Amino acid sequence: MREEHYDRLRRRMVEEQLRRRGIRDRRVLEAMQTVPRHLFVPEADRAQAYEDMPLPIGYQQTISQPYIVALMLEALQLTGGERVLEVGTGSGYQAALLGWLARHVYTAEIVPELVRSARRILSRLGCENVEVVAANGSIGWKAGAPYDAIIVAAASPVVPHSLLEQLREGGRLVLPVGEFFSQVLLRVWKRRGEIITENLGGCAFVPLVGEEGWKSGTFSA
Repeated sequence: MREEHYDRLRRRMVEEQLRRRGIRDRRVLEAMQTVPRHLFVPEADRAQAYEDMPLPIGYQQTISQPYIVALMLEALQLTGGERVLEVGTGSGYQAALLGWLARHVYTAEIVPELVRSARRILSRLGCENVEVVAANGSIGWKAGAPYDAIIVAAASPVVPHSLLEQLREGGRLVLPVGEFFSQVLLRVWKRRGEIITENLGGCAFVPLVGEEGWKSGTFSA
């Protein structure tokens, strides 16, 4: 498939899946119009790269539905000068978008193969302000803290305490929290020492594995 065709699919994705469903942040729309999502999915699935659905990327992980990605990014309210932590690099697609939207991005991934793949694609795209770290993201990444914003691309049973500790005063954390197969998307604000939580609606994510997420083996067959 030619790049011009992917460009058309990407424009349609932004107009039909994002604008029509209420995404208004100009910078988020511009980033999602620009970043080539098809490069972050397996070649066999590239014809579906701009459809309104998650896609498997191997290792029991997925690249999230475009609308959910846009909703979470919009909820972060980034203006361009922020230091951001992403928990759950996965394919690297959301990290590339964050690179457009923020000053510096740390993105933590626990699966070594995904770390290598994301680094390769992000380097190819010239995302020099995005640093992929091989780490257990459920406890954050202290080396880059404090963060103006944190986004978690996997579901936790509770809001990880470590992430709250690494969030700067006035910062916001967006993540799915709840039961194993069904969660709510939360935006958590840190204001004057208080934690303020806002429910952004229902969602379903793969589990956040680690010390402050789901314990390994909890979901084994």
